[in-house]
Amino acid sequence: MIRWLKQTRWTLIGVVLAGFVTYASALDPNRLPSQYVREQWTTETRFPGGAVNGIAQTADGYLWIGTDRGLIRFDGFDFKPISFTSITTAPNLSMLQLLTDARGTLWIRPEGAYLVRQEDGKFKSVRYGLDAITAVSKDNNDGVLVSNIGQGTFRLRADAVQKLGPSSPPVISMAETADGKIWLGTLGDGLFVLTGGRATQVNAGLPDRKINCLLPIGEGLWVGTDTGLYHGTGNGFRRIELPSFLDNIRVLSVLRDRDSNIWVGTTRGLLRINAKGISFSEENELRGDGGINALFEDREGNLWVGGARGLGRIRDSTFVTYSSVDDLHLEHNGPIYVDREGRTWFAPAQGGLYVLQNGRVLPVTSISARDVIYSISGQADEVWAGRQRGGLTRLRFRNGVIASQSYTEANGLAQNSVYAVYESHDGSVWAGTLNGGVSKFKDGHFTTYTKTSGLASNTVSSILETRDGAMWFATPSGLSSFSNGQWRTYTTVEGLPSPEVNCLFEDSSGTLWSGTSAGLAFFASNRFQIPHESPDVLREQIVGMAEDKSGRFWIATSDHVLRVPRDKLVSGVVKAVDAREYGQADGLESTGGVKRSRSVVSDSAGRIWFSLSRGLSVVNPSQITDNSAPALPHIEAVFADGSPVDFRQPFRISTKQQKTTFRFVALSLANSERVRYRYRLDGFDHGWSDPVASREATYTNLGAASYRFRVIACNSDGLWDASEAAVGFEVEPTAWQTWWFRTSSAALILLLAWCVYLYRLRQLAKEFNIRLEERVGERTRVARELHDTLLQSFHGLLLRFQAATNLLPERPAEARKTLESAIDQAAQAITEGRDAVQGLRSSTVVDSDFALTINTLGQELASGETNPNATKFHVEVEGTPQNLHPILRDEVYRIAGEAMRNAFKHAQAQRIEVEIRYDERQLRLRVRDDGKGIDAKHLDGDGYAGHYGLRGMRERAKLMGGKLAVWSELDSGTEVELSIPASRAYETSPARRRSRLAEMFSRKDMDMKS
Repeated sequence: MIRWLKQTRWTLIGVVLAGFVTYASALDPNRLPSQYVREQWTTETRFPGGAVNGIAQTADGYLWIGTDRGLIRFDGFDFKPISFTSITTAPNLSMLQLLTDARGTLWIRPEGAYLVRQEDGKFKSVRYGLDAITAVSKDNNDGVLVSNIGQGTFRLRADAVQKLGPSSPPVISMAETADGKIWLGTLGDGLFVLTGGRATQVNAGLPDRKINCLLPIGEGLWVGTDTGLYHGTGNGFRRIELPSFLDNIRVLSVLRDRDSNIWVGTTRGLLRINAKGISFSEENELRGDGGINALFEDREGNLWVGGARGLGRIRDSTFVTYSSVDDLHLEHNGPIYVDREGRTWFAPAQGGLYVLQNGRVLPVTSISARDVIYSISGQADEVWAGRQRGGLTRLRFRNGVIASQSYTEANGLAQNSVYAVYESHDGSVWAGTLNGGVSKFKDGHFTTYTKTSGLASNTVSSILETRDGAMWFATPSGLSSFSNGQWRTYTTVEGLPSPEVNCLFEDSSGTLWSGTSAGLAFFASNRFQIPHESPDVLREQIVGMAEDKSGRFWIATSDHVLRVPRDKLVSGVVKAVDAREYGQADGLESTGGVKRSRSVVSDSAGRIWFSLSRGLSVVNPSQITDNSAPALPHIEAVFADGSPVDFRQPFRISTKQQKTTFRFVALSLANSERVRYRYRLDGFDHGWSDPVASREATYTNLGAASYRFRVIACNSDGLWDASEAAVGFEVEPTAWQTWWFRTSSAALILLLAWCVYLYRLRQLAKEFNIRLEERVGERTRVARELHDTLLQSFHGLLLRFQAATNLLPERPAEARKTLESAIDQAAQAITEGRDAVQGLRSSTVVDSDFALTINTLGQELASGETNPNATKFHVEVEGTPQNLHPILRDEVYRIAGEAMRNAFKHAQAQRIEVEIRYDERQLRLRVRDDGKGIDAKHLDGDGYAGHYGLRGMRERAKLMGGKLAVWSELDSGTEVELSIPASRAYETSPARRRSRLAEMFSRKDMDMKS
């Protein structure tokens, strides 16, 4: 919650102090106290409670607050009580003093007359034999000064103890000046100075005997007592004169900031003393019934105020705002103008015209407080005001007196409602009216231009002259230019984002800019250009703009105050990080711009003035630096599934813990809410996150690996720093993710692969042997058939030829009959030879159309001499055809061929059918005919004597792992059926059915998922 210091009653006291003030850069001494920004934390607003006795800051950026209820650490967001259980069991131990030495070590003086020092994040008791410590202070080097009530004054440096002086009355404040003198303020015996091992009482100018606080500056010393504030050296002190209502005020704390303001905490409030005088604030909310006990300036220049009821922060802001606290007329504003003398002219929305100079607001009495001023402009010593009803008024500021002269319709002005006024370089004054066009006043005469003359609209909202002498007029219907007597109008066709133009501005390079109701545009190449990539705030209604000396644009929209680099706008690409937004935390009372001809202007000193819906705000861009203190990132906590983890040393997280959360903070105490963070998890993220305001990052289901979480931050000014906070950790692997499990699994897989290889090798060898045995058996059978048929036929044929030869001379007729018989026997031998050759043929078709192969064989048999009965042949296929195993395919073909030849040759059938059935579990082939059949006695054995067809078919089926069945009866036909398991019959391929092992594992996997 931002609270303005103006909400506390401040009194500016006209006492000027000289001789002890120099200037640096922290809390601006030129500001009114009401122009600082402050925030307070009390028991009603998150502060744990207790009177604040001391404040310090360690090198890591944390703020430490010592209260009468214990020690508190503050990170800008949360107050964390710190326990001293390792040192004492006393609850709510009161902390009397805090300080940090030159090395950044925190020293604490708790109640109990001993010291505590923080080392490596831990608190340790520091005794050194000193058991009655009453005061502690920093020395001029890297040590600490300590006063012991019974043993004297000591200097502690590292682990060394140096005694500086003898015992003295109880010391409650200490300080060392630049000349090495050590000053001791006592509880009731006045001030002592310690030099050369001797303590000397100093009485000159110090009537009070109780010395509450000391502030060394160079060789001088500020002294706070129960009756007032003193300043001096060893030669004497003088009382700081305060107004009568602050007489005999009790001073509890005193501090000098980097801007040389002297801040004094008292029982009645807070004092600021500088060259401009003394300011006083009652600080009722902080002190309650007590006082301002502690003052501290942190590394960013913020002033921290500790009171009886809580903690306060006072800081500078980017903007200085003059508001209703300074003057009621500053509550709601209209146009603004700054003349060359540095006077700021402004017109409140409710009426009247005023001048702000040196913090004082003066009314322009010649203009009624109820007359609304629409616009202000001028040059040299003249100021022109456009009025709602009073026409155009010229004002001259001379010798502290403002003279005025007004021009109305009676003098030739187009209309008495003048909304925009502008004085050009040639001395002409242009007055743009609400709906009467624009009038040019020169040499005592008015010339009026309207829409009929070429003006885009008779309502003129802003006027500007560019360096080429052209006059530009902003209207609700477009932008008109007037140059060399010629008018031209620009609208959305010429690139404007909207025809409603509110304001005009020419930058340092001579580029014309226009602010419209839909954003910003600049004039280039005879048309208007708009950034093709920009944040939404630059597409709002633009009501005013100005440029600082660094080329940065300051822009007021209907709801925002922005700073944008000019080169980014001209390039056409403006990222969100390029547009710096300002708000209450930066000193503004409001961010809503005012729609007037001039609501944002720059003065001769380079400052930018904003007239806003509440207050008049000014920024000095030259004081905005890029070297402000960086935010210091810290990782504050790590949680695994909600349980805290000790991250101060490398840690491990179980994979069973599915959610890991990192909580972090970056210490930039000036404005913690504006700090942004970027983080990454090495080993998981590929890059840094986008800037976020959240102070937590959560990761889920991290795999087993080593990780490192890192976070960086930018401070409240938007400056990123390379320093980071990081923490490394491991996610423990599960049993199956360990190295030994993976090694064992790899070895098992290799073993299984070897077993599969051996099994496959044995299978191939078996199949080869089967094929070899089948080939040998087949050739043996063919040889037997050739011997039993063809060779015997040829042998008998030779005998007949021999007999015919013997009969030919004597009995030619018988010889002829013998030759004819031999010819018949030769024909039969040829037939037998053809049958034997067909038995040796193998399938030549490799593709899956096994049925076509069988059909081709059947057609050959049906057309040959083995088919004297003109038997019909047919092939029928059931199921989806499959590719047969290459080895078994030829064997099946031979069995089918043998059965078909037997049917064609011996069955005397009228019809022969072959049925091929592709089942999921088996291949089934049937050959059936309607012939004479086979005698049952031949089916049970090996067939007819001297014939090996049936026997060979059974042998082939057995070797393939199949079954051969034959059914037949005399005169009822024959059926031969071959069945082979699918796992043997069908070819192995990606489409082949899975093995039993694969099915088993698949079934197990499905069970696990379910």
